[in-house]
Amino acid sequence: MSMQSQLRSRPLFVLYAITAILSSLAHAQERLAAEKRTQIEAAVSKFMSTTHVPGLSVAVVENAELEWAEGFGFADLENHVPATEYTLYRLASISKSLSATGAMELVEKGKLDLDVPVQKYCPAFPPKSGVITTRLVMGHLAGIRHYKSNSQDDPEIGNTKHFDDPIQAGLDFFKNDPLLSEPGKQFHYSTQGYTVVACVMQGASGAKYTDYMRQNVLLPAGMEHTVVDDRFTIIPYRTRFYQKTESGTVENADFLDSSYKIPGGGWVSSVADMARFEIAILNGKLLKPTTRDLMWTPLKPSEGQPNGYALGWGTLTEDGVRYVGHDGGQQGTSTNFYIAPEQRAGVVVLANMEGVPVHELSKQILKIVLQGTGAAKH
Repeated sequence: MSMQSQLRSRPLFVLYAITAILSSLAHAQERLAAEKRTQIEAAVSKFMSTTHVPGLSVAVVENAELEWAEGFGFADLENHVPATEYTLYRLASISKSLSATGAMELVEKGKLDLDVPVQKYCPAFPPKSGVITTRLVMGHLAGIRHYKSNSQDDPEIGNTKHFDDPIQAGLDFFKNDPLLSEPGKQFHYSTQGYTVVACVMQGASGAKYTDYMRQNVLLPAGMEHTVVDDRFTIIPYRTRFYQKTESGTVENADFLDSSYKIPGGGWVSSVADMARFEIAILNGKLLKPTTRDLMWTPLKPSEGQPNGYALGWGTLTEDGVRYVGHDGGQQGTSTNFYIAPEQRAGVVVLANMEGVPVHELSKQILKIVLQGTGAAKH
């Protein structure tokens, strides 16, 4: 069937939607100042030549609008498929910021109390030696462990099983393990902890975590192509996943079925969708400003130094600019997004190779975006 025949066979409303999306992104590419675009493209080119990443996509938000989005390199090396602004990458730990936003919506609706024991909403997680609250779990202060190792042979790191009940399966990996520290005392980053957050969300909302996220976060933000990284499902525009050997050779990444850790690292998305998430956050479409600011307020452990981590979001201030966002990394992916709230600007960088410092490129791009605003020093 020809492309024209395929298009004719689609419902008219689908064609209208596709046309609207293409038109929006075309206008976005026109709005970004040519000088900034040239500088960003040069930065991306240098980054790719240095890291040898096969494919990478970038989106830029200015004035809380999508100004520019583009792909570079290849989403699939074997079939020479170029990366685009629509290419879907594994978000890895950026998933935590999505989940946190969903949880804070429940707080805003009065359905979730951040400071009561998680067992009120998630009885499947057994009581521990200290009181664990959702606030502590979201800020990685609950003492819940991360992975046991960094080895692909670890059944959590290199999981090959597929689970139909991601929350219960995820809990089974760690729920009976002892805490690393007393709740509230120390920061222990934990992807596993976000399975507890999702369990809490299910109990508070009465809906499955994935259904709740789609109806209350993804669709309201216009993130229609952001989905669970299901290895059995045919997902259009999903990239292939790569890694680099010690000698520098690019090869296919180790296998991963992330169905046990969707809330903390199991979604796939595009830079265009993630830019829409940034815009929805900046415009108060998902959370009221007061709730959003609470989500972006760093927690302080009673022992050790604060590190800027808030509720599912990292925060930092550099050169007088406050940034919020998150990094991500797992098999075949390196991700980052930043928002500069006061400047109503943001950037998303997603790459299809693990172990790549995309946060450095992301920060460099955002500084280019902020040129001329008086917000960034160079």
